[in-house]
Amino acid sequence: MSDYIRKLNDVQREAVVNYQAPSLIVAGAGSGKTRVLTCRIAYMLEQGVPAHNVLALTFTNKAAREMRERIGQLLSPAMTRHLWMGTFHSVFARILRTEADRLGYPSSYTIYDSSDAKNLVKAVIRELNLSDDTYKPGDMAARISLAKNNLVTPQAYEANSSLQAEDRERRRPQFLDIYKLYARKCRENGAMDFDDLLLNINILFRDHPDVLARYQAQFRYILVDEYQDTNYAQYVIVRRLAETHSNVCVVGDDAQSIYSFRGAKIENILRFQNDFPSAKVFKLEQNYRSTQTIVNAANSIIAKNRRQIPKKSFSSADVGEKIRVIKAYTDKEEASLIAGDIYATVRNNEVPYSEVAVLYRTNAQSRALEESLRLRNIPYKIYGGVSFYQRKEIKDLLGYVRLVVNPKDDEAFRRVVNTPSRGIGDVTIARIAASAAARGLSLWEAVGTLSSEEMELRGAAGKKVTDFAAMIGELSAMRATAEAYDLGLEIATRSGLIGTFKMQQTPEAVSALENIEELLNSIRSYTEEQRQAAAESGDGAPQAPVSLDEWMQNISLLTDMDNEKPEDRNRVTLMTVHGAKGLEFEYVYVAGLEENLFPGMMSLTSEEGLEEERRLFYVALTRAKRGAVLSFAESRFKWGEMTFGRPSRFLAEIDPAYLDVDFDLGAPDETSGEESRPLRERFGAGGSARRYGDGPVRGRVPDGARSAGRGQDAARGGYVGRSAGSGSVRASYPVREQRAVEPAVPAGRFRSAGSRPVQDGAAQAAAPQVPSAAFAGDFAPGMKVQHPKFGTGTVTEVEEWSGDVKVTVEFAGAGRKTLLKRFAKLTVLR
Repeated sequence: MSDYIRKLNDVQREAVVNYQAPSLIVAGAGSGKTRVLTCRIAYMLEQGVPAHNVLALTFTNKAAREMRERIGQLLSPAMTRHLWMGTFHSVFARILRTEADRLGYPSSYTIYDSSDAKNLVKAVIRELNLSDDTYKPGDMAARISLAKNNLVTPQAYEANSSLQAEDRERRRPQFLDIYKLYARKCRENGAMDFDDLLLNINILFRDHPDVLARYQAQFRYILVDEYQDTNYAQYVIVRRLAETHSNVCVVGDDAQSIYSFRGAKIENILRFQNDFPSAKVFKLEQNYRSTQTIVNAANSIIAKNRRQIPKKSFSSADVGEKIRVIKAYTDKEEASLIAGDIYATVRNNEVPYSEVAVLYRTNAQSRALEESLRLRNIPYKIYGGVSFYQRKEIKDLLGYVRLVVNPKDDEAFRRVVNTPSRGIGDVTIARIAASAAARGLSLWEAVGTLSSEEMELRGAAGKKVTDFAAMIGELSAMRATAEAYDLGLEIATRSGLIGTFKMQQTPEAVSALENIEELLNSIRSYTEEQRQAAAESGDGAPQAPVSLDEWMQNISLLTDMDNEKPEDRNRVTLMTVHGAKGLEFEYVYVAGLEENLFPGMMSLTSEEGLEEERRLFYVALTRAKRGAVLSFAESRFKWGEMTFGRPSRFLAEIDPAYLDVDFDLGAPDETSGEESRPLRERFGAGGSARRYGDGPVRGRVPDGARSAGRGQDAARGGYVGRSAGSGSVRASYPVREQRAVEPAVPAGRFRSAGSRPVQDGAAQAAAPQVPSAAFAGDFAPGMKVQHPKFGTGTVTEVEEWSGDVKVTVEFAGAGRKTLLKRFAKLTVLR
């Protein structure tokens, strides 16, 4: 038995060696699923399975690359040379290149990314003279994507009356026209978007049985990673390829199915045993990543879901520290507490910033976090911002490459024909487009074959267009003989992009040049990798030049993380929970755990939506190895209005044995109460009396934080600055409030700052806690007030809140609103 087999646990070993039957490997978080998948493929190759008979499908290029490298280390790089391994899109794009003529596409077809697709949708909406307020391009692109992921072509959509009725109900009756014209333009441009790659491979297999039979015979062993994230189109592809032999192995975790908004269907993994009745099931339940506390807490959460494959994850690691919960008054304070806690965590535990992540439900939450991290000079990076491949100069250069590779790509032509400026304006492009449309030509074909007179171009415009066409023609002719890097450099130079940025001498131009250089470096790197792989294969065949077409296919689905620079690595990571899937960190902070934020408001309308949000929270928590901190804010701004929230139901669903929290989170079923419940009922003990850093940051105070000389700051629980080095850089950390000893407040009560404990029962009703007129700014129940937006109303409740006054007003037109005095702009009507 090979060493790599002996090192597996019993269940992992069984999942690896039993490869001659359909298999479902249920892999809990941190259970070593990548290791099992890698070892299973290596074992198959070692047992004599030819590499070209193995199809391994992943969800990221990075995962495929790492798996190939690991298999090469276990066996030899040469044995991995002929494996069919990659993402769904990259593998089937490769097949479509070979079979493109069967579907009426050129083999050099362009792949449109999401921004290209959205731009084409915009152009289609303009061409149909539709309002982009009613037909929002982003919504229309998403609707087209959803249709394709469910294998609904424009023709099938037109034949489906219920879909069209739905469009009429949503007041977008001409969506079908948009979909049809979009599909036609993609075909005319010789282009496929990402969804087309899956749709068209299904059409290819459906309409050409001989092609399907050929690939069924070739792919005798099919392995699919992250099966819980597959959509319907991917599911059908796998089923079709496995029809003759049923030798398919899927790996995944139903508890981590979080991409339904992209079309993923958890049903695919839940019904695998129905699809393949003879399937063997292997449950990888030992978590090698996280502490026992984190694993047990995650188990207690996911147990609330009804639809799942039963399993019980466990960890043999240390028990670990309890999961701490931070309660903040506002989202700004929440961010400040998190930043201070990160500083203390890194300092006390001697971990690099790169081992700390802050996760949130929506990208908008990053703003307050960024500001707080900057104030403390904590380096950070954000994933989900502008991708390297979405920067303008990169999109421009890629536009030239796309046009050189596929001259029929009209969208690429429009992007680069006047970039950098060469005096070809919108009027000229419109005349070219009209001439091309009249003759059934692409834009490049029109400028390459028609005279200036035929295109109605006057003066210098005709020559400029002719020169541009000649340049693209010459560059395209070089594809057959030039190495990818040489041709890429030639395109960047002759297009004028490099020269233009060199002349500008601005910081932005320097940055753009660096990005172009980095893109060219990626071509060089890819070329060298392909040469090395060919040499290691040892088949003795002469090496053909690596083409620019191949490189273009390779970069189609790269992400920010694929292009991470070494200098960016030791930084705190900020990202959405969706973006964190598959990653791990020593310490994880999950921010914004409030009802209607996490879980999100839209998810609360269905059991399926709520269960997916719970799976998302499960994913967030299981990213942590050593420690996790959960936080929520009692209030945050939404559309300029201060809104009041309540803790997420997920906090109350965690077994309290695994939490470090000094206030009442309530019972799980209490969190579904109405939004208008008073704050004292919703937040329980402690209420607004807690100041910065109190309670949740227990055990995180750096040595000497409470030393003499800082008494006043420490007493109010503020942030105490501490110089680092020469004092020119300041770092800050949270300090717990030093309060006088007070009588304990029973659970469920609320203590206002500076007030006596609230009386209970009838006594409380008889003596409501109304602040003095001086503190309340002359607001009192019964007063008539005017608001600039909501109009006239009557004050129903006034309450001290975090150094301000919370005023509840019943407005005649807008209903009940709860406002903070400092922001409300209320005028008392005398």
